[in-house]
Amino acid sequence: MARVTRYSKFEGELDQLESSELMQMIQEALLGQGMNDPYDPDPDARPSMDDLFDAILQALAERNMIPEEQLMEAMQADDIRETGLGQQIQRLMDKLQQDGFIRKEFEEDGAGGAGDPGDAKFQLTDKSIDFLGYKSLRDLMGGLGRSSAGSHDTREYASGVEMTGELKGYEFGDTMNLDTTATLGNVISKGFDNLEESDLVIRQAEYNSSAATVVLLDCSHSMILYGEDRFTPAKQVALALAHLIRTQYPGDTVKFVLFHDSAEEVPVGKLAQAQIGPYHTNTAGGLRLAQQLLKRENKDMKQIVMITDGKPSALTLPDGRIYKNAYGLDPYVLGATLREVANCHRSGIQVNTFMLARDPDLVGFVRRVSEMTRGKAYFTTPQNIGQYVLMDFVTNKTKLVN
Repeated sequence: MARVTRYSKFEGELDQLESSELMQMIQEALLGQGMNDPYDPDPDARPSMDDLFDAILQALAERNMIPEEQLMEAMQADDIRETGLGQQIQRLMDKLQQDGFIRKEFEEDGAGGAGDPGDAKFQLTDKSIDFLGYKSLRDLMGGLGRSSAGSHDTREYASGVEMTGELKGYEFGDTMNLDTTATLGNVISKGFDNLEESDLVIRQAEYNSSAATVVLLDCSHSMILYGEDRFTPAKQVALALAHLIRTQYPGDTVKFVLFHDSAEEVPVGKLAQAQIGPYHTNTAGGLRLAQQLLKRENKDMKQIVMITDGKPSALTLPDGRIYKNAYGLDPYVLGATLREVANCHRSGIQVNTFMLARDPDLVGFVRRVSEMTRGKAYFTTPQNIGQYVLMDFVTNKTKLVN
C-alpha cells in the first residue's frame, strides 16, 4: 500500500517538474550524445521531437521517476504516446517550448502539408544555450574542488587580467566581478535552489588587458569511434568557456571553429547541435581560419584552444581540393600544418592543445606545436577534459596531464 502511495506521489510530481530541472536531466542528449550513428555519421543530423521524447523517457526511467504500473502500461502499449506516461512526457515537451528552451521547426511533406509531428526538428534557443553553458561551467568548476587536479588559483589570468583585490561578499552596488570558484563552492554546498545574494563572492580587480580566443573543435569521424563519444564533452567545455568569458571577462571575445575535411566558424548557438561527419582532420585549415578570425581582434593576447583526438590527416590544396591520408603522419600534411603553427608564433598567437589520445607520434606532434608557440600541451580524456580546459583559461601555468 505504501508502494502505491509512493508511486502516486511520483505521478503528481512529474507534471510539476520544472523546465530547468528537465534541461539538466537531458543536457547530454540535447548536445547530441547518442543522436548520430558512430559508423555512418551524418553531419547534417538534427534531433527531432521523437528524439526529445525518447531522451526525456530515458532520463525519467534512469532516475526511477516512473511508477512501475505506468511503465508497464507504456511498455505493453502499441503506441507509448497514447498512454498516460506518453501524454505526461508530451506536456513536459510543451512546457520546454512555452518556457523558451526549445523552438519547434515544422517540416512540410511532399504535398506541401505538415509532416509527421514526431519528425519535426527542434532548435535550442539562446536561453537554453546560456543555461547549458552555466550548468556545464558549474559542474566542471565544481569538480575541480574534488579532483586530483589541485586547488583552483585565480590570482593571475591567462588573458592578462591581474586580480589585485581580496575576496569579499557581494553587496548591492558592487561591480559583479564574481569569483567563480568561491561562488560555485557556495552553490555546491547549499544547492542552487537555496542560493542567496550573500553567497555571491566577488574579487576586486584591475583589468589591464583583454584576450581573444578561438576554440578549435575537431569533428572528424574518430571523435565518436572506438567505443566512446569524445565530441559531446568537448561541446560541453565550449559552452562552459563561452559562458565564463561572457560573464567574467566582458572585454574578451571567444569564437568557435569546427575543423574536419575543411573548417568553418560556427556561432555558439549552432555549436550545441553540431554533429560529427565521416571526415578526416584538416588541422592546418582550422589553424588558418583561426588566425584570420584573430587578426580582426584588437586584443593584447590572442590564443587558440584546440581540442582534438587525432593526427593531421587532411589538407586544403591551392585549387580548393582536399588532400587526404589517414595512414601515419603524412610529411606533406605535417609540413603544411607546422607552417601554420609557425605563422601563429609570428603573429604572437599561443596555441594550447588538448589531445584525447596517447599515440607516441601524436604526443611528439603536440609537444612540437606547444614548443613553437610557447603554448601548453595536455593529454587528457573525455572524463576530465572540461576541468583542464577551464584551468588553462583562468590560470597561466603549464601542466602536462599524464
